[in-house]
Parts: sequence; structure tokens; C-alpha cells
Amino acid sequence: MEFYRAFFALKQAKDHSPQRYVLIRILFLVLLVAYLDRVNISILLADNAFIQDMGLTDKPMVMGLIMTAFLLPYALSNIVFSPFGDIVGPRKMMALSIVVWVPAMILGGVAPAVEMLLVSRFLLGIGEGIHWPMQSKYVKNWFPPSERGKANAVWLSGLILGPAVAIPLLAWLVHLGWRQSFFILAALNIVPVLLIWFYTTDRPRQHKRVTPAEIDHIEQGLGPETTEQGTSPGLRESFTLFAADYKFWLLTVFSFCHASIWWGTISWLPSYLKTVQGFSWNSMSFAASLPYLLGAVAALLAGHFSDKINRRAPFAAMSICGAALGVLGSIVSTNNVLAAIAIACGITALGSGLPVIWAMLQQLVPTPIAGAGAGLMNGLTNIGAAMAPLIIGYLIGVSGSFVGGLLYLVGLGLIGFVCLLPLWRAGY
Repeated sequence: MEFYRAFFALKQAKDHSPQRYVLIRILFLVLLVAYLDRVNISILLADNAFIQDMGLTDKPMVMGLIMTAFLLPYALSNIVFSPFGDIVGPRKMMALSIVVWVPAMILGGVAPAVEMLLVSRFLLGIGEGIHWPMQSKYVKNWFPPSERGKANAVWLSGLILGPAVAIPLLAWLVHLGWRQSFFILAALNIVPVLLIWFYTTDRPRQHKRVTPAEIDHIEQGLGPETTEQGTSPGLRESFTLFAADYKFWLLTVFSFCHASIWWGTISWLPSYLKTVQGFSWNSMSFAASLPYLLGAVAALLAGHFSDKINRRAPFAAMSICGAALGVLGSIVSTNNVLAAIAIACGITALGSGLPVIWAMLQQLVPTPIAGAGAGLMNGLTNIGAAMAPLIIGYLIGVSGSFVGGLLYLVGLGLIGFVCLLPLWRAGY
């Protein structure tokens, strides 16, 4: 746990300054704020005032469409814009992306009807789709392979803790009026763009506060990857490099299944707990946020031990199997507390898989096209995952219960596990 002790400032590193830990703290905060923006809608879909104002009563498919309106442009933005991060650098691209979030959230707050809300979600998806691959490129540039599992676990904890923080916070803000949540988040988005612009650089050698000792530590750990940092290839050449790599496509399909379960649960969990399991607002916010707190712990542990044994695929397999079993347990349970515990265990398991997915990708993709590779995988992942909230909404509407939608997620867990087996056998 040397890395985590240094990161949390419990123990000062002796041989190098902790500037890469400052960077990873900023990346954590950026993703935390991003997920506050994203999960906002999930909470509002359980609020009667919001549903009535937007005309969403008895329209589960339209509710799912609101999530899909974010995810589809988010996915396409990953693919289209991430290669530019390899050209101009992650700092400029990430700062630009966060600037876009502000008007997107303001539009949501002033929306008179669902049509403008969909525009708000579309714009937010474009902006957030740019920043995610840049986070991965920062890690690729700043952290040697032996630290990437842990580094990914730290910044991805922002993804997991976003819902944990947002659910009780936004459930409380509901009592003040649902529009206020959009305006508060719009103001909060200013903080990460200032941190990215003034306190980060694309590479360690560009940072004024990085010591020679830390540069040596990073570059010695990077080894041959240091020589890869040159001019990035064009868009067509970048994508061609992945076309014949079956391991990249297996990882992408696995990531799609993993993300679909994530988005399926995060989109419908508050409504499921409140309407099906009968939880009150207070108990729902606690029951819905607890799994994400546990998931953050699971991600940190997976990051540590995957680096320790230099294997990622076994942890990814346990993650998606645990998620599928948790969702299945919630379906068959006849007790609301046990159902909440089961799905909490499933979401916790999902959290453990996040850092190892990205560590495997960073192992597969050359440095000059790290942004393009991350964008392609994450974009294709979320094109498919964008349909999960909509499909679940459709299955709820057709069957009149949550069972069909949740079984869809269980099936995706099985597919993801099968895709992971060749990577496990190949030693990843």
C-alpha cells in the first residue's frame, strides 16, 4: 500500500516528489464533479415534481431516453474528439470539455419541457465524452505500468463516489426545488477547469514543480514507452492499428457489458428502491449511495493487488460475475432489505473492475495513440451501454415490473465473462 500511503499523504515518498499524486487527485476531483452532473437526472426521475413538470408520468421509455440522450453523444464524442488530445495534449482538451459542461447544466435548470432537457443532456454528453479519454492519457504519460492499477483506481473512484455523494446531496436539494440542482452543479464545474489549466501539464518534464528524481522514477518505470512519445499518427492510421487486434475488441465488448450493468443500475436504482422496494426518500438515498462507497474501496483494493501480481483479467472476471450475481440476488429476494444488500454487493463488485479495465487498455495501446485508443474503446462501449437505460425502461413498460430489465443485465454479465476468458489465458 506504499502508493496509497503516499497519495493520501500518510507517508511522504523518500526518493521523489509527489507531483503525480497531485495530478491524480485533480483527475479524481474532475471525475467526481462530472458524475455529480450525470447522476443528477437519476435522482430527479424519482421526484414527483420533476416528473410532473416534464410530463413524464407513466412514460418509462421517455425516462430511459433522457439517459440515452446523454450517453449516445457522449460515446460519439469519445471516438471523434479523443484523437485530438493526442495532437494538442490532454490538458487543453480536458479544459475545453469542462467549459462545455457549464451551459449544459444551465440549460437543464431553465428547461420548460423535456425537449430542452434532452438538448441539455446532449450537450453535456458531448463535453464529458471529450474528457474521459484524456484522464487515461494523463495516467499513461505520468505513471509507470507498475503504478497504473492503483492510479486508475484513484481517479476512477471519482466515478464511483460521484453517485455516493450525489444521491444524498441531490435528494436533499429536491426539497428546495429540482431546478436548483442544475444551477449549483453549473457553478461547481468552474473548479475543475481551473485546476486542470493551472496545475497540470501534459507530461512530467513540462511541470515546473517536478524534481529530477521524480522524472527519473517515472521514465525508468515507463521504459520503452518513453521512446513512443512522438508525433501521433493520423485518425485513419490510429483506428487501423486496432482493427486487427482481437484482444482490443474482446476488451471493448467486456467493457460494454460492464458499463451497461453500471448505467442500467445507476439509472434505475433510485426508482427501483423507492417504487418497488418501498424505501422512503431518506432510506433510499442511503441504500442507493452505500454501494458506491463500498465500490470505491473495492476499486482501490483491486488496483493495489492487480499491480502486485501484475494481472488484471482475474479481477475483471470477479467484478462482472459478482455484479451479475448481485442483480440476480435482488430479483429473487422477497425482502426489501436483502434485495438492497444484494444489489449493493453487485455494484461493489462492479467498482473493483473499473481500474483493471483501463490498466489492460493502457497495456495494449501505444503511447502516441493512447487518447485515440481510450476514446475508441470508451466510445464503442457507451454506444452500446447507452441503450441499457432505454431497454430497461422498455422491458419495465412491457412486463409491468423491473424483473425483465434486471435479467437483461444478468445476461450481459455472462457475455462479458466469456469475452474475458481469452485475455485471462493470455496472461493479462
